[in-house]
Amino acid sequence: MKNQVNKTFWILFFILPGLLIVTIFIIAPLFMSMFNSMYSWVSIDRDRWVGFENFVKIFTKYPYQDRFFNAIGNNVQWFMTTMFVQNTIGLLFGYLLFKRIYGSEIFQRVFFIPVLFSVVAVGFLWGLYLNPNMGVVNRLLNDMGLGQWAMAWLGDEKLATPSIIAVNIWRWVGFPTLVFYAGFNSVPMETVEAAYIDGVGEWRLFWKIMFPLIMPAVTIITVLTLIGSLNVFEQVYTMAGLDGGPFYSTDTLGTLFYRTAFGGIDTGLPEIGIGSAIGVVIYVLTFGISAFSIVALRKREVEL
Repeated sequence: MKNQVNKTFWILFFILPGLLIVTIFIIAPLFMSMFNSMYSWVSIDRDRWVGFENFVKIFTKYPYQDRFFNAIGNNVQWFMTTMFVQNTIGLLFGYLLFKRIYGSEIFQRVFFIPVLFSVVAVGFLWGLYLNPNMGVVNRLLNDMGLGQWAMAWLGDEKLATPSIIAVNIWRWVGFPTLVFYAGFNSVPMETVEAAYIDGVGEWRLFWKIMFPLIMPAVTIITVLTLIGSLNVFEQVYTMAGLDGGPFYSTDTLGTLFYRTAFGGIDTGLPEIGIGSAIGVVIYVLTFGISAFSIVALRKREVEL
């Protein structure tokens, strides 16, 4: 009996601090957002109960509808580009590191260094580098005789979001690289050696043997990419500001939520009820799509 009590005590001792943090910083704000989204607000004062009216405004009323679906479109662009560019590059780099290319020990550290940088510092510095008049990027292009490629990277609505995504990829590509590298290292070497003995080529070895065996790593990276893409805020804020300019081309759900809750879409005044509703939608999308992705990818792992 005493041993059971001691065991229960130590379990609670280690679990409760983490549970307390999650409750204070995740669960409680979520329920407060749900509660606040059910009211109309006058500036920062709760007014009257309106039920799901704020959610209806998001999906059906101008200008909320336009801004909301525009932001979702940009989040989708973030996910698709990050998934197919950043993670493909990370997969390639991880495999090259696994193959012990020349300098692989150095590259392991070089690839991961940008991940350690502050997102604010990265956004601020790259904002300067991409400045159309004084930025180092356009100067280098001009010096190399490629002046026709010099652009207003953050001032062109067609280039702004891709430019910010490119900076984000530069910063984060080291993370999937090391995750995939760890995945490749977990593949039994007997399997690889047997494939070489059977005359399997490098390309077939990668796709038919190695890739299916690192599906748990693919699942992790896919879900984290999805969550990160739905919660983009800091990189856009530091490089393009909260207005999502130019012409809302860089706006995401994160910046739309912040701007609405603390500044208002139309009036410039806080619209906490609608902002809270957007926050709830972000959570539901993140949780729902992530859960679906985990189930689907886990099923794929079992099939393989």
